Amino acid sequence: MIKQSFNTFKTLFSTFSTGRMTNQSTDNQSNAKKQKEKEETLRDDNTELAFKDAGHCSRNTHNLLLGLTVLGVVMGAVFGMLLRYMMVKDNAALTMVSFPGDILMRMLKMLILPLIISSLITGLAGLDARSSGRMGSRAMVYYMSTTVIAAILGVILVLGIHPGNPKLRGRTTSTGPKNQEVSSLDAFLDLIRNLFPENLMQACFQQVQTVLKQVPVAASNQSEPLLVNRKKLEYKWGMNVLGLIGFFITFGICLGRMGERGRIMCDFFNILNEIIMTMVSMIMWYSPVGIASLIAGKIAAIGDLEVVARQLGMYMVTVIVGLVIHGGLILPAIFFAITRKSPIIFYSGIFQAWITALGTASSAGTLPVTFRCLEENLKIDKRVTRFVLPIGATINMDGTALYEAVAAIFIAQMNDIALDAGQIITVSMTATLASVGAASIPSAGLVTMLLILTAVGLPTQDISLLIAVDWLLDRMRTSINVVGDSFGAGIVDHLSKAELAEFDAVEKRPDSGSGFRSALDPSFCRGPSPLDSCLLLSILFILKSY
Repeated sequence: MIKQSFNTFKTLFSTFSTGRMTNQSTDNQSNAKKQKEKEETLRDDNTELAFKDAGHCSRNTHNLLLGLTVLGVVMGAVFGMLLRYMMVKDNAALTMVSFPGDILMRMLKMLILPLIISSLITGLAGLDARSSGRMGSRAMVYYMSTTVIAAILGVILVLGIHPGNPKLRGRTTSTGPKNQEVSSLDAFLDLIRNLFPENLMQACFQQVQTVLKQVPVAASNQSEPLLVNRKKLEYKWGMNVLGLIGFFITFGICLGRMGERGRIMCDFFNILNEIIMTMVSMIMWYSPVGIASLIAGKIAAIGDLEVVARQLGMYMVTVIVGLVIHGGLILPAIFFAITRKSPIIFYSGIFQAWITALGTASSAGTLPVTFRCLEENLKIDKRVTRFVLPIGATINMDGTALYEAVAAIFIAQMNDIALDAGQIITVSMTATLASVGAASIPSAGLVTMLLILTAVGLPTQDISLLIAVDWLLDRMRTSINVVGDSFGAGIVDHLSKAELAEFDAVEKRPDSGSGFRSALDPSFCRGPSPLDSCLLLSILFILKSY
C-alpha cells in the first residue's frame, strides 16, 4: 500500500515538475520576447534622442543634405566645363575657383586627429579583450582578402584589355622622378618603424622614411671626396596615422581593463567624440559648395583633353571598369553572402560618404562623414565603427591596390616589356602591401607606385605620364576605398552582434545578492525553484525510507 502510494506520488511529482517547467518556460519566453521588443523600442528612441542631442539631422534634413551634395557634384562638373569652354587659364582665377574646396579639405583634415583619438579609445574601452581581439581579427581578414581580390582583378583586366601602347612613350617626355633604388624591404621596415613612433607629438605631423642620399667619402688618392649613395632615415611631413592608431588602440584596451577607475577618462573621450561629430554635422552643410569647387577647379585645370583621352583612354577605361566591378559587384556580393542583407539599402546609407570621397579624394578626410553615415543612417554599433573605421581608412585600400596593379603592368606594356608569371605575382603582392602603406591623402598611390615598379625592375620615369589623369582616377579609387571600409564595418557588426549582446548583458546584469533575475537569464526557466525542489525531494526521501 505504502509502496503503491509512493509510486503514485512520484508520478504526480514528475507530472507537476514537467507541467510547471513547461508553463514557466512558455511564460518566460513570452515575457522575454516582450521585454526584448520593449528594449529595442527604447534603444531606438534613445538612439534618435542621442543623435538629436549630438547635433545630427533628422531624416528629412538628411535627404535635403544628400540632394544638395549631389547637386554640388553636378554643378561643379558643369561649371568646370564652362570654364574650359571660356578658356580660363589664369592661375589666380583658377585658385579662386578652388579656394572654397581647399577650405573644406582643411576643415575635414582638422578633425582627423581628434576623431581617431576619441573613436578608438571609446570603441575599445567599451569592449573586453576577447571581443576586441575577435573583432580586430575579422576586420583584418576582411581587409586583406578584399585588397588581394582587388589587386588580382586589376591584373586580370589589364592583361585582358591590354591598354598599353609602346608608341605612347615616344610621344611623351619623361620628367618624372628617377629610380631611387629604395627596395620593398626598406618600405616594409619603414611601415614597422612608423607603427612604433619614438615621439607621439611628432607623429601628429611627421613620419619616418628611408631615402637615398649622396654622402661625401674621403678618398686616399684624391684631394676631393667621392660622392657615395647611402640609405638614411629622414622625417617627411605628413601625419603618421599608423603610429597614432597603434598607440591609441593600446591606450583604449588598457583603459577598458581599468574598470571603474577609468570611468572618468571614458566619459571624457565619449563627450569629445560627440563634440567632433557635432562639428562634422555643421561642416556637412558647407560640403556641397566645397565639393563643387574642388571638381570645377580640377576640370578647369586639365590640359588638352583630346590628347589625354587619345593616349590614356583605354588605361582609364581599364581602371574604371575594375573599380566598378569591385565596388558594384564583388563587395556587395561578399556583404550579402555573409549578412543576408540588401547591399542596395546599405549603399543608400553610405551615399553621402561616397560622394564626399569622390569630391575630396581623401579617405581620411571622409572619415568623419563615414562615421556619421554608418552610425546615423545604418544604426551600426558605435563600438564597431569607432574601432574598425580608423583602421580601415589606413590599411584598407582596395581601389589603390587595383589601380597600382593596373598602372604597373600598363607601364610594362607601354615599354614593350613582357612580364613572366613570377613578375605578375610580384606585382599583385607588392600592390597589396604598398596599398597598406599608402597614406590616406590625395594622390598617395603615385608615391607607392615607385615600390611596385622597382620590385619588378620597371622604369619609374613613366609615372609622369599617369599624372595627367590621376586627378580623376584618384577620386574614383578613394570612393571605392571608403565603400570597402563601410562594408567591412557592416560585416564585422553582423558577425559581432552576439558577442556585443552578451557583453552588454553581463554589464547590465545586477548583483546576485539583489534577489532579481532577468527574464532573459537562461537560469530563470530551468524548472522548479531550489526551495520547491528541496521540499519535494525531502518528501520523496521520507516516503521511500518509510
